[in-house]
Amino acid sequence: MTEVASVLYGREDIRRRVEELGRAITGDYAGREPVLISVLKGGTMFLADLMRQLPLPLEVHFMAISRYGDAEESFGRVQILLDLDVDLAGRDVLLVEDIVDTGLTLSYLLSVLRARGPASIEVCALLDKAIRRIAPLSVRYAGFDCPDRFVVGYGLDFAERYRNLADILAVDDLKALRANPDALVPLLSAP
Repeated sequence: MTEVASVLYGREDIRRRVEELGRAITGDYAGREPVLISVLKGGTMFLADLMRQLPLPLEVHFMAISRYGDAEESFGRVQILLDLDVDLAGRDVLLVEDIVDTGLTLSYLLSVLRARGPASIEVCALLDKAIRRIAPLSVRYAGFDCPDRFVVGYGLDFAERYRNLADILAVDDLKALRANPDALVPLLSAP
């Protein structure tokens, strides 16, 4: 694809996996009305595609967080910038994430949400980078097991760019991408 990045998960593989996750979630939540929660901004593309695969009555809500320190690693230190305005008590919550890495940030969010008394809370992540997991947590619905690589596309960004790539790319040369943030621009118009 380029010397900087290569396709890790293509758009057709993503589409098929999202459909499979949708079928599993639909079966597990039959007769219930789940509340889907996504953290802005990375999970929005995955959430949009996933919820179209869920023929269930559901609600969708968003949270926004600010990570402290290096943008690539937060080590679980977060500040909630946009909180929920819905009561979760007694509700079935599905936290929809783009990627779970160390699990530290997700563990924090889960503790915040559990304190609000939901009947159940599960995690659905498109990418599970379990190899880097520090916090003990389980991802009930995982799209792909992600290798220990920096990834962009399909909602995942590099310096707020490339979320709109249809494929998920593994960055092969992060140093080169930092030196030339436009290196992947030609891929935005790739069929």
